[in-house]
Formats: sequence, C-alpha cells, structure tokens
Amino acid sequence: MTNYLYNSRGQPVGFWRGRYIYTLRGKPVGQIRGTHVHKLSGQYVGVLHRDMVVKRNICNQANIGRCRNPGNPGFPGNPGNRGAVSYGFVDVFHTLTK
Repeated sequence: MTNYLYNSRGQPVGFWRGRYIYTLRGKPVGQIRGTHVHKLSGQYVGVLHRDMVVKRNICNQANIGRCRNPGNPGFPGNPGNRGAVSYGFVDVFHTLTK
C-alpha cells in the first residue's frame, strides 16, 4: 500500500512504504522509527503526523545512524492535490531531499 505525503499547500511530495520514505519518483530519502522521521544518514528531521512530515518539539532527537539503501520501489503515480491543510506544525519534508 502506498501512503502519500503532502506539503502544507496540499501538493504530493512523496510517499512511504514500510519504514522508508521516498520522493514521488521513488528515490529513498528517509526512514521512519515509530513516528520519528530521519534522513537515510540518520539525522533527525521531524515527525510523521497524519499525511505530512512536520517539525514538533519532541525530546530525544538523536541521530539513529545510517541505514542501508532500500532501493527504488518505482513511481507510484500522482494522487493530485488534496487541498491546503494546516495541522499547526511546520512542514519539513523538503529537508529530507537536501
């Protein structure tokens, strides 16, 4: 099952399968541990909140270490814009791709 991720403007920016996060083109960019989101290098980025990666003030923001490359699962398609939504947190998905 593909779980799409969106930015605050409602545009699809990526998806997650299992414990990995990908761009819409299938490039692996992050890993999920519980609800915590980290870059593949292990650096903490934010929290998976509903269908967004957001910044929240949560303690224990440690580096979890580099993970193996999960490979490219392919292009899952574009779900289209879901409309702007504000959950009260800053959208930080873009930091995964830097």
